[in-house]
Amino acid sequence: MIPVSSLKDRAVALFGLGGSGLATARALLAGGAMVTAWDDSPTSVEKAVAEGIPTGDLNAADWTGFAALVLAPGVPLTHPEPHWTVKRAQDAGVEIIGDIELFCRERRRAVRRPAFAAITGTNGKSTTTALLAHLLKVGGRDVQIGGNFGPAILGLEPPKAGRVYVIECSSYQIDLAPSLDPAVGVLLNLSPDHIDRHGAMENYAAVKERLIAGVEAGGTAVVGVDDEWSRAVAERAEAACKNVVRISVRGALDDGVFLDGTELVLAEKGIRVFSLKLAGIGSLRGAHNAQNAAAAFAAARALGLAPEVIAAGMASFPGLAHRMEQVRTLGDVLFVNDSKATNADAAERALTSFDDIFWISGGKPKEGGIAPLKPYFSRVRKAYLIGVAAADFAATLGEDVPFEICGTLDMAVARAAADAASSGLAHPVVLLSPACASFDQYRNFEVRGDAFRDLVNALPDV
Repeated sequence: MIPVSSLKDRAVALFGLGGSGLATARALLAGGAMVTAWDDSPTSVEKAVAEGIPTGDLNAADWTGFAALVLAPGVPLTHPEPHWTVKRAQDAGVEIIGDIELFCRERRRAVRRPAFAAITGTNGKSTTTALLAHLLKVGGRDVQIGGNFGPAILGLEPPKAGRVYVIECSSYQIDLAPSLDPAVGVLLNLSPDHIDRHGAMENYAAVKERLIAGVEAGGTAVVGVDDEWSRAVAERAEAACKNVVRISVRGALDDGVFLDGTELVLAEKGIRVFSLKLAGIGSLRGAHNAQNAAAAFAAARALGLAPEVIAAGMASFPGLAHRMEQVRTLGDVLFVNDSKATNADAAERALTSFDDIFWISGGKPKEGGIAPLKPYFSRVRKAYLIGVAAADFAATLGEDVPFEICGTLDMAVARAAADAASSGLAHPVVLLSPACASFDQYRNFEVRGDAFRDLVNALPDV
């Protein structure tokens, strides 16, 4: 735990008692704050009470006595409308912050400020966060990883000299961190997302940009430049005299890290100073993972790792569960768990990464279904459809792709495995990339992915 001493002996309102909220409450109490915690869910309040966290109905509280409202990131700050606690805090002139802000304040209070890398973007945050942490561990560094991915940030070990924090930051968390100041800030990409919580793409992009704008003096901003929004962020950061390292998987750069075929290239002043082969690293397959690798390379180098150490770390990266996870190879058949692909945009990344795909898809459909994936249907040998979306997906596939309506995942795995094994293809892939939410049959995408992994591991050896 990281005790929050910056609010010692001060009254603090805390709203939102999920995992990060409970971790924040513990950290505030450990640092000597006087906490009043609350949640709209009575069950969450009961859980906090059972843990000894002081609770009280913030509806009935005197807000003039609070030094801060610490808000859980899942609670609306601005859109579709501010939560009632936000309105109460604003009326009383109480600052509204989150756990990332509290961490930043504690880091600044440390005798020797530890390194801090913050990663954001619309896509690829978790993989890049995990990859950067892996590279640093390979390089012998003392690494703490968390934030929006992994443990809540205030549940990590306290700051100390030589420690490195690798933290994934969502737009919600950045919005609650006005003094966010990483040593290395990473912005991977920007595309429309969470517009319901930010009101407009311009607002969403502006929140994400704060992570780059806040990079501390002498630090490094790593920015993907393959979309218009992010390119503009890089230009503004450079105009503000930030040290900017650009990354791209769509074109060469005179300065930065870019993808050339299957190699990552580090260029400085037009000279290629290092290259790293990504071919053969299954956990980093696909252009989207090349972007993640480029960002992690640039960030690791900014944190002092030699390119040769980074290359060794890339080769040993195991990847993340449920994100293009290579589960097993049986004979010539590779089984890939991409259960995290809960919409067509996410499934596209998997479909572009393989040929000769035996595709398991379906579940609770998202708007638009799989129609946006038609350009990639030629890569699919056969589809195995499950869940509520099966009939609609079958209509979209039509005569373009052979399919079976299997209904359940166990039937789909059995049929896909048998067809792939008997296909005579050199490198068939059984791919779970549902392009759907899981909620019709599974509690979440992790449970769905775990079920796929168990079914694949139970298949008899060839």
